[in-house]
Amino acid sequence: MIDLPETMPAIDPVAPGGPDVLVTRDLPTPRPAPGEVLIRVAAAGVNRPDVLQRMGHYPPPPGAPSTLGLELAGEVVALGEGADDALLGQRVCALVGGGGYAAYAVAPAGQCLPVPDSLSMIEAAALPETLYTVWTNLFERAFAVEGDTVLVHGGTSGIGTMAIALSRIFGLEIIVTAGSDAKVAAAKRLGADHAINYRSEDFVARVKEITGGRGCAAVLDMVGGDYVPRNLQCLADDGRHVSIAVQGGATATIPIFEVMRRRLTLTGSTLRARDAGFKSLVTDEIAHTVWPHVAAGKLKPVIDRTFALSDAADAHRRMEAGDHVGKIVLTMA
Repeated sequence: MIDLPETMPAIDPVAPGGPDVLVTRDLPTPRPAPGEVLIRVAAAGVNRPDVLQRMGHYPPPPGAPSTLGLELAGEVVALGEGADDALLGQRVCALVGGGGYAAYAVAPAGQCLPVPDSLSMIEAAALPETLYTVWTNLFERAFAVEGDTVLVHGGTSGIGTMAIALSRIFGLEIIVTAGSDAKVAAAKRLGADHAINYRSEDFVARVKEITGGRGCAAVLDMVGGDYVPRNLQCLADDGRHVSIAVQGGATATIPIFEVMRRRLTLTGSTLRARDAGFKSLVTDEIAHTVWPHVAAGKLKPVIDRTFALSDAADAHRRMEAGDHVGKIVLTMA
């Protein structure tokens, strides 16, 4: 264990508000509890839930730090009781309940993955949140398997670009939506089989055209609202609809008899509030099924732009503007 500073720069807004509340201030350097590690953070991913938390709409779950940041990469510099000694000094990336926008952060040891030589620390920091989300929802909850056709909204977001990458590795045909012709072109360059401009095209009609009227096996939706009944029209019989966010509305009216007649499944999940046991199980599964592709250089996150920690406000402005393609990352150096 190295000598640790008593305080560290971190971003933990004292009140909700716009991007301007994201200013660095000195906070006590955390210490790892049993089963945790302390990571000297090199980079931290920026995600939509960070924006919602900053605005006061998404409080951290009980026990999580109020400091923003749900994913990070860095070096393990201290161990809590029971953490594997082999982790000390290792480069890792981790999914955390909060705390990533800081010079040091604690993470459950079971939620850490090794950073292979194929990844930079910036790339590693951009992986956990979207990888865990897409894996647990598209492959586990929606049971997507090789040969399936899937529809994913927000094709150039962090979630969308990860879904495209995983679909290429695991043999899915992926249709995505995006809000401009430029983003449609970007999604296709990244490997989407089909990309639909939802502002100028009816995505329901286009999905039916692409699939020859059959529909797709699964929809991964982060919009909610009136997209839900439209998504159901995109599904094939026995199709699965998975909700992971409600950016367009938290309620929807659906045709229940159609759900019954066509044996559709509607499900969804949130990740942040799940316990460490569940997240550790997912980490183990990702380590065995996905991480070999990461180590081989076959899976990398799409990085839109990086910002210094002190420029976190600009990072949030970039995300809220909606012009980004892939992940926005904060760097500590």
